Amino acid sequence: MSRLDHFIARMMAQRSILNHIAADRPLGPGAILEVGLGNGRTYSHLRELFPDRRIVAFDRALNAHKGSHPDPDDMVLGEIRETAQAFVGQGAALVNVDIGTGYADKDAVTLTWLPDLIAGLLAPGAYVVSGLPLDHAALAPLPLPEDVPLARSFLYQRRAD
Repeated sequence: MSRLDHFIARMMAQRSILNHIAADRPLGPGAILEVGLGNGRTYSHLRELFPDRRIVAFDRALNAHKGSHPDPDDMVLGEIRETAQAFVGQGAALVNVDIGTGYADKDAVTLTWLPDLIAGLLAPGAYVVSGLPLDHAALAPLPLPEDVPLARSFLYQRRAD
């Protein structure tokens, strides 16, 4: 599969899961966290799906399209592993995390800390959409919408404490 086809499939899977949550999985209270703002495409979609929610974005640097810049108070810059710690325990309603690199060795390092971080960011019953598999006792895998190929994106719900 070409890199372009891979990117398109990844974005379609992510969109499908987020649309599924918006339509079929009511969110509890709390902010939405976009972990890995990138160009801001998914952030833009989240704003359309959840217009009344606070959406906080995290990234190493602000490289998003100008139309997808969060308000300064909702943009957290720096190493995500460190900066997101300030939000642990605040009980996010939804986290979208797309920080995989496509390099197995680099993603393996990320997966040594990412599952714990995500579990700490979520309120009980909250959801996470991830481009990487998150193996954590507090995260229950959920079925994906029918149009999402397995292992393209992942959907989990935070178990009750």
